[in-house]
Amino acid sequence: MSARFVFRRPVLQSLVPRAHASVPRRGLTAQQKQIVKSTVPALQEYGVTITTLFYKRLLEKHPELKNIFNTAHQKTGEQPAALAHAVWAYAVNIDHPEALSTAVSRIGHKHASLGVMPAHYPIVGEHLLAAIKDVLGPAANEKVLDAWKAAYQQLADIFINFEKGLYEQGAKTPGGWKGWRKFYISKKVHESDEIISFYLTPVDKGPLPLYQPGQFVSVRCYVPELGSYQPRQYSLSDVPNKGYFRISVKREFAKDSRPAGQISNVLHESLPEGAELDLSMPFGDFVLDINTTTPAVLISGGVGLTPMMSMLKSIINQQGQARPVVFIHAARNGRVHAMKNDLIEIVAENPSVSRMVFYENAAKNDVQGVDYDHVGRVDLTKIKDKVILPDADYYICGPQPFMKAQSKDLESLGVDPKRIHMEVFGSPRD
Repeated sequence: MSARFVFRRPVLQSLVPRAHASVPRRGLTAQQKQIVKSTVPALQEYGVTITTLFYKRLLEKHPELKNIFNTAHQKTGEQPAALAHAVWAYAVNIDHPEALSTAVSRIGHKHASLGVMPAHYPIVGEHLLAAIKDVLGPAANEKVLDAWKAAYQQLADIFINFEKGLYEQGAKTPGGWKGWRKFYISKKVHESDEIISFYLTPVDKGPLPLYQPGQFVSVRCYVPELGSYQPRQYSLSDVPNKGYFRISVKREFAKDSRPAGQISNVLHESLPEGAELDLSMPFGDFVLDINTTTPAVLISGGVGLTPMMSMLKSIINQQGQARPVVFIHAARNGRVHAMKNDLIEIVAENPSVSRMVFYENAAKNDVQGVDYDHVGRVDLTKIKDKVILPDADYYICGPQPFMKAQSKDLESLGVDPKRIHMEVFGSPRD
């Protein structure tokens, strides 16, 4: 999957600055905070223009950073829109940056998976301020730019410190590493008409770290038409083991204004078994709480199934537990329903696991009661008696419209938002 939007509980302790404790920085003054807040209307109106220009400037001056940024999201406008929203949100919350702790965690985990380092932040700040000045013109006077320079440094310090903690944790983890590690494709398994699972084994034959169910890795491979490497994030779709990581990748075809998936096409078509690619350590805070025995309701749409299978298998592999699990999945039909037989087998062998599979347009060979359970789209209000369970936690992954619909229905059915954990593909805008 690509950039990942995670709604999680606050992680305020992670935002306490540590990395620059020996280098005191002058904090934002009350006047500077007021100036930053005064720019909120301009950011609402011109934010995407600013961030679009920022990315253009940055990648022209530093083409080596193309290996970090998702060029497809540049073309579609998703990444500039996401950054514009983040900048606006920071300005709105300048008095209380801790309110952005969930976003900092989400973005920080992604940065760590891409190898973002402290040295990158001054470069980003330089071009972001230049874009603000170019777009806002005379309105971006010296006081405004000074205020935003101080505000950016405060935000950069928050991210640097958070990511420093992630890097340190990864380095201490048995089998862990920092940066990129060479893996080879030891096996490719077709899970559906659209999804292939890739079994990835370390070239150095060294040990692999344990990871939390729901986490992802960044995969980096060479894209010939771009003449550069490109990274993408994909959820780990199996339980931790000593031999391999598994990711399950949907091939993305061109549709409407969206280009075909650059990396998914390379993985599906250009990289055979034995081919090498680069992987990051596992990261991500959309994770299953494995320390509880209360019910888990796993809700997925399409390829959002991948982290849910890791969560489901982790639960049933816990010895001495019969933790109730409700597995809800939406697919167009059986041809694109990945890991269908795995799910059927798990449900048959584990009485504590129940499933509700929805096919929007069941195919001729799809058998109701075997391949799927319901026709149409997921409607939690119609199956509430099986979904709303005491003390349950709800994990949701899928496209944004699917995510919003399920979380809205859960809240309308009385579920505490703190028990709803969501992750969505793409660059979030809200």
